Order: sequence, then structure tokens, then C-alpha cells
Amino acid sequence: MKRISILNGIVGYKKKVGLAPGTLVHVGEEEARTCELSLIQYDADDVHESSIEADTDFGALRKEDKVCWLNVDGLDDVDVIDRIGEAFGVHDLILEDVLNTGQRPKLEEAEEGLFITVKMLQANEGQISSEQVSMIVGDGYVISFQERAGDVFESVRERLRSGRGRVRKAGADYLAYCLLDAIVDNYFAVLEQLGERIEADQVQLMEEPDEEVLAEVHGLKREMIFLRRAVWPLREAINALSKSDSPVIRKETRIYVNDVYDHTMQIIETLETFRDVVAGMFDMYLSSVSNRMNSVMKVLTIIATIFIPLSFIAGVYGMNFNNMPELTTGWMYPLGFWLMVFAVAVGMLGFFKYKKWL
Repeated sequence: MKRISILNGIVGYKKKVGLAPGTLVHVGEEEARTCELSLIQYDADDVHESSIEADTDFGALRKEDKVCWLNVDGLDDVDVIDRIGEAFGVHDLILEDVLNTGQRPKLEEAEEGLFITVKMLQANEGQISSEQVSMIVGDGYVISFQERAGDVFESVRERLRSGRGRVRKAGADYLAYCLLDAIVDNYFAVLEQLGERIEADQVQLMEEPDEEVLAEVHGLKREMIFLRRAVWPLREAINALSKSDSPVIRKETRIYVNDVYDHTMQIIETLETFRDVVAGMFDMYLSSVSNRMNSVMKVLTIIATIFIPLSFIAGVYGMNFNNMPELTTGWMYPLGFWLMVFAVAVGMLGFFKYKKWL
């Protein structure tokens, strides 16, 4: 999966400049690999899972009595994507959006069904990675397109295999809901790790505000920008899905879609809180650096202040006059001079302590 970057959404887009609308060109990071295709067909009583080859007759996969879930990992083989679209009657403009991995989350209604684009986020060792997931939902089938292998759908697959829940008894619209719900629920895991990073950086800002933690804060700010771009349009897409009049979404499924919408709103509220905290961390960094500088200057000022009278005393005793009684008195140097220096230094430290300057 690709790391979050300010270039997400425009990488490779220059390849489309000047081409006619609907021209299928993969816009994204080049991987030079073929598509990996997996198929799950199920009904209330049975489920069949298999890997299929790129030269499969995709039109023969649809069965009236079963729900078909075709998952595509990898978008580099444009010919395979084109043949899938032709077999399921998908418009070229929708396939173009599938291959353009810089799409914002959205919902589009078409004659053949619904087209949904979302961002799937995953966190690995504190680093957030992003991947576009596109879904085409039709009558009895769901086609999901992913940029890379590896996703958050394993829990959905396990429910299909075991028959737990109502997913095997419901239609393709409920399967699409389950996939969306898995993506959105994984946002909470991402936000949890992000919150831990923010708390750790706050502690470090207070204890040791160095350039390393400042770079980490800048990284958090970039991630906040990307997360907002991924989540805010997702709210609109899910809200549109819950209110859609498309016959693909049945009435009994809409209540589940509304639950995903509620989760999305909760994610947005948490994200806005994190955003405010990260924005305040820059002020915290400047304040911590300023406090450390003030502490250093305070120590240096106190040392300089103590040595001002001591330097005066040393200057007086450094004058070459014959009529100084201290020159002829043997005990005057150790007791007179050094005792005076010690008394002045201790007295000034006591005065600073009394004034609470130390």
C-alpha cells in the first residue's frame, strides 16, 4: 500500500492528458504486476470460494440464484478491467474512475447499479497507508477493485464461510454494506494508533522539544489533511447511499447503512478533535522551546549577577597601593578576602531564594 503523501491523487495523472473521456488508463503508482482475481458465490445454504484466471469468461460468473462477489487486487492490467466492465455492462466512465486511484470518496447511480469509491486506511507500526477501493453493486453481484493485495475484508469472508449473521441470507446490497462497514470500522483502529502517537508527541514536546518531534508533528499535520479529505466526502457518499432510490438497495438494508453513517460522524468528530490538538502542538513546541531558553538565560543571568560584586571585590584587591593594610596582615587574604567573597555569594543566593527567583 502507498504511504500518505501530498501527491496522492495526481501521481501518474499526466498520462491521461489529451485522451478522450472513458479512455482506460491506470492512474496511480506503477507496480508492473497482473491482477489477482477471487470469486465468492453464495446463497443461504452454500458458499463457493475460488481464485480465477484473468482469461475467465466473466459473463458466466453471474447466477440468478446466488450472490456473486468478484474481488480484483491490482489495477495494472487494464485489459482485464475492461473485459470485466463489458461482461457486467459497466459504463466506460465508471471504469475510468476505477483506474484513477486519486478519486475522492463518492457514490454514483447508474443503470447497471451503484458505483462507490472509498479510501481504505490501515496503520502499521504507527504509519498510516491509504488505498482506494471501488465497488460496483448490481442486482445479485458486487465487484470490488483494490490497488494492492491485502485488505480489511477478512471478517466478511469468515462470516460468509461460516454462515454467521444474515449476510448469506441477504442480497448483494447487504454484502456491499458489510464491506463499507469493515472499511469504516477499521478507521477507528487507525484513529486509535494516531491518538497514541499524538499523546506520545505531546509528552516529548513538554520534556524534550527537539527537531525530531517537530518533524513528527509536521507529519501528523499532513496525515490530518489526508484523513479529512478521505472522511468528509465519505460522509456525503454514505448519506446519499442511505437516501438512494436505486432498486439495488432494499429498504431493510438502509437501516444498516444509517448505522455506518453514524460511525462516520463519530470518526469525523474524533478527527476534528485530533486536528485541533495537532494545531495546538505547534504552539506547544514554540512555548516549550521558549521556556527552555528562558530557563537557560535565567541560570546564566543569576551566575553573572553573582559575579558582578565578586569581580568588583577582586578589582579592588588587584590595585597596587602600598598603604593597603591587608598587604601586611598575614591572615587577611584567606579570612578577609575569601570569607568576604563567600559571604557575598551565599547572601545573594539566599536573597534570590527569598524572592523565589530560584
